Amino acid sequence: MASIRVKAKVKDGVAQVKCLMKHEMETGTRKDQKSGELVPAHYITEVTAELNGQVVMQANWGPAVSKNPYFAFSFKGANAGDTLVISWVDNKGEKASTETVLS
Repeated sequence: MASIRVKAKVKDGVAQVKCLMKHEMETGTRKDQKSGELVPAHYITEVTAELNGQVVMQANWGPAVSKNPYFAFSFKGANAGDTLVISWVDNKGEKASTETVLS
């Protein structure tokens, strides 16, 4: 289920990062159409970006974020060839991570 697609480019020392994260992002308030019971909450709670092992971005999310969220951010101090790791943790303890080299 879990995957993260990342595009990251550096221009003049500033990295532009775009991420697409595959996740159901259930709020816990939607009812199953067949059973009528609530679908349990299941959503990303924390997203982290690390550049060469140092945290450059951290976000705390909740159930209001849409299914398969798209997330973009930028930060200074990056160089082409640096390694960027994007990871998330959800409210059930599931995790996903991906690594990319900045171009």
